[in-house]
Amino acid sequence: MRRKKTVVVVVLAGIAILGFMLFKNRATEAGSEVAPEKPPVAVEAVTAAFDDLADTVDVVGTLSPKSQTSVMAEYGGIVRKIHVSEWVRVKKGDVLLTLDTREPQAMLDKAKAAVGMEKANLLQAKVAMERAEREYNRVVQLKLSGLATSQSVDEAGTEKDAAMARKASVEARLATAQQDLAQAKLRFAKNTITSPIDGVVAERKINEGDLASDRALFTIVDNRLLDLTATVPSRFIRFLKPGLELRFTTDAFPGQTFAGKLKYINPVVNAQDRSVKVIAEVPNPGETLKGGLFVKGKIVTGHRGHVILVPRNALVNWDMETGKAEILVADSGVARRKNVTVGAIQEDRVELASGATPGDRVILRGGYNVKDGDKIKTNGEK
Repeated sequence: MRRKKTVVVVVLAGIAILGFMLFKNRATEAGSEVAPEKPPVAVEAVTAAFDDLADTVDVVGTLSPKSQTSVMAEYGGIVRKIHVSEWVRVKKGDVLLTLDTREPQAMLDKAKAAVGMEKANLLQAKVAMERAEREYNRVVQLKLSGLATSQSVDEAGTEKDAAMARKASVEARLATAQQDLAQAKLRFAKNTITSPIDGVVAERKINEGDLASDRALFTIVDNRLLDLTATVPSRFIRFLKPGLELRFTTDAFPGQTFAGKLKYINPVVNAQDRSVKVIAEVPNPGETLKGGLFVKGKIVTGHRGHVILVPRNALVNWDMETGKAEILVADSGVARRKNVTVGAIQEDRVELASGATPGDRVILRGGYNVKDGDKIKTNGEK
C-alpha cells in the first residue's frame, strides 16, 4: 500500500515540473514576441568642413582715458569766478577759473616801479660816467701841455673808473628788477587757471569763495583715445607683440564689438598670479566708450585656414585640461563614436585638431539618449 502511494507522489511531482517548464517556455516565447524593436532616435547633425580660424587669447580688462589730468593752482588764492561747469567740453587754453588778483597785482605794480627806478638810476649813472670820461680826457690833454700834474690825471682816472663801476652796479640791479617783474607777471598770470588739454570736465571740486591751495580743482578727461589694460597668463607671452588686434565687448553696449591695437607689454611677469599686464590703444572718435568700463575680449595672435570647426555642443565627455573629447557621427542611420582632440576655441565653435574628417555628419547634443551603435534619424542638418 505504501509503495503505491509513493509511486503516485512521484508521478504527480513529475507532471508538475513538466507543466512548469512548458509554461515558462511559452511565457518566454510570448515575451520575445511582445518586446518591440527600439525606434531610431531623432537627432540634428552638422557637416564637418574646413573653415578659417583666428587664434586668440581671452582677456578681461578695464578702459581708461589715454589723456586725463587733475588741474591744480600753482599758487594759493581765493576763487573769484568759475567759468565752466561739469561735463562741458573745453579746449587747451580755455579759462576754467580766476583767483583774487589783488595781492599779485600789488606785487606786479611794485616790480614795475622797481624796474622804472633802476632805469632812471641807470640813466644817471650813464651821464656821470660820460662826465667822468670827458674830465679824464681833458686832464690828460692839460698834462700834455704841462698845465696839469700827474696826480690830477690819476684822480680823474679814478673817478672815471668809479663812474663805470656805478653804472655796472645799476645795470645789475636793473636786470634783477626785470627778473622780479617777469616773475610777478607770471605769478599774476597764474591766477587765471586754464585747461592743459582738450577734453571734458569730468569733475569740479571747488566753488567760488573757496581757497584754492594744494588740492585738485578740476578733472579733465579726453575719451577720444582710450587705454585698455588687461592681464594675460604668462604661458601666452610668446604669442604677444605690439600691433596685434584686440577685439572686445562690454555689457554697456550689448551686441557691439570694438577693436584696438596692442601697444605695450609689461616686461615683468606678476609673481603672484604669473600674469603679464598689457595695454591696447582703442580709438574712440565718437566717444561712445567711457573710461572705467569693464570689457571682455580676445587678442588675435594669428589666422589659420583649413581648420575643422564644429559647435561646442557636439562634444561628448570633453576634458578641457587634456583636450580630449568624443563626438557621435551619423553613419548610414547609425551613430558611431569617434575620439577627437580639441584645439582652439572660437566663441561657440571648437577646432577638432584630430580624429575628425571633413564630411563627417556630427550629431549635436540634441539627441541626449544616443549611444554608439544606436539607430538614428536625422531631422535636420546645419
